Amino acid sequence: MSWIAWKMLVGDKAKFFGIILGLTFASLLITQQGSIFCGLMCRTAGQIFDITGADLWVMDANVRYIDDVKPMIENSLYRVRGIEGVLWAVPLYKGNARAKVNSYGSGVDAQTKKPRRVKYEVIEQVVMLGLDDSSMVGAPPPERMIVGKLSDLRKPDAVIVDYTRLDKLYPGEPWDVLDKKKGSQERARDLAQGVIAAFRQRVAGGHSTASEPPATEAEDVAARTAFYQRFIGRELEMNDHRAVIVGICEATRTFQSNAVVYTTYSRAKLFAPQERKVLSYVLAKTDEGHTPAEVAAAISRQTGLKARTSHEFVWDTIWYYMKYTGIPINFGITAALGFLVGTAIAGQTFYNFTIENLKQFGALKAMGATNGRIVGMILLQATVVGLLGYGIGVGLAAYFGYLSQGGELAFYTPWELLPITAAAVVLICILASIVSVRRVVVLEPAVVFRG
Repeated sequence: MSWIAWKMLVGDKAKFFGIILGLTFASLLITQQGSIFCGLMCRTAGQIFDITGADLWVMDANVRYIDDVKPMIENSLYRVRGIEGVLWAVPLYKGNARAKVNSYGSGVDAQTKKPRRVKYEVIEQVVMLGLDDSSMVGAPPPERMIVGKLSDLRKPDAVIVDYTRLDKLYPGEPWDVLDKKKGSQERARDLAQGVIAAFRQRVAGGHSTASEPPATEAEDVAARTAFYQRFIGRELEMNDHRAVIVGICEATRTFQSNAVVYTTYSRAKLFAPQERKVLSYVLAKTDEGHTPAEVAAAISRQTGLKARTSHEFVWDTIWYYMKYTGIPINFGITAALGFLVGTAIAGQTFYNFTIENLKQFGALKAMGATNGRIVGMILLQATVVGLLGYGIGVGLAAYFGYLSQGGELAFYTPWELLPITAAAVVLICILASIVSVRRVVVLEPAVVFRG
């Protein structure tokens, strides 16, 4: 009977592929929109994920999420250090600053249409993180430094800038050679027109030409490093103070679209607009023999400040954006529309498929097939198209996420999203099968003998 059910299912290829198309569309849309939503929520807490080493965040009692900075007096740092169970505690400044940049780049003359040198004057908001001067807790790890060294941050007026938003500060640079939409070989070929030439000449002793595209991934990485090397030593102006770029790093993308600038805590107080209170957060490490939750409770009880573990603070931030923004509603509506459209397409097509095969079902009943056996055949058909639609839809969503890697789009697929999508597809198959099952159950076997 299973083979008969399969032959009936694939007998009409148009309807067979129509059912699969509807289920594929539903699973694709649910998985894709769910992944974008999860990725966006993770970005809201990106800076919490970036800061490792500390397991406690201490803040003003009214802070609700990472960007809701309410400065504290600096004596709060010493109060936290005096709590039993705190191994160490360091200050962290987090705030917005305005960076003024004067740079030159290539452009086109509006009248003559010829290339010319253009001066760019840019004033951009940046997210500034002031790290503890001695320990540098919260700094990007060495493996995420593209150029420069973390120790260079102790040089006068030094800052480290995240590479993802450098194009906002320096619009005149040839950013198209780093276009992530291109393939690695195409990017490498573009880079070969400039920075890779110097790299190859050093390696080959001056016997290479710029027209040769790099053939290995290592050369592509070296070319990108050489490209970002050009920004080392360039100057910014923040709060009428000079800042010198000593490194380019990779920071986790955040909900904001502004560049992230790392500097020392003492220097951040100069770069930021002057306030009486400047301490944004206290980062603390729990001593052995104590749990972070116990120490956090002790800090809150003895100082009146709010103390949260890193995990708790991540969820505080995510839940704030889920509660006070329309992001969950917007993504939920889109996923619901995908569910409804998939149900409509699959249900209608599956119903028409059953109606057209009523005589075949009637013949089987006339030959002694029970209602349970017939219903089992329909459920088997629904299971087959459900598995195919789910697999293709999730696969397409995964490929979409692969293509969006490193781009502006936030995309993260937690494992919990896959069973949720599977449950939605199962529900669609059940809804699509209910009407068909009812028609077959009440079917009289004599229908096969009618003209």
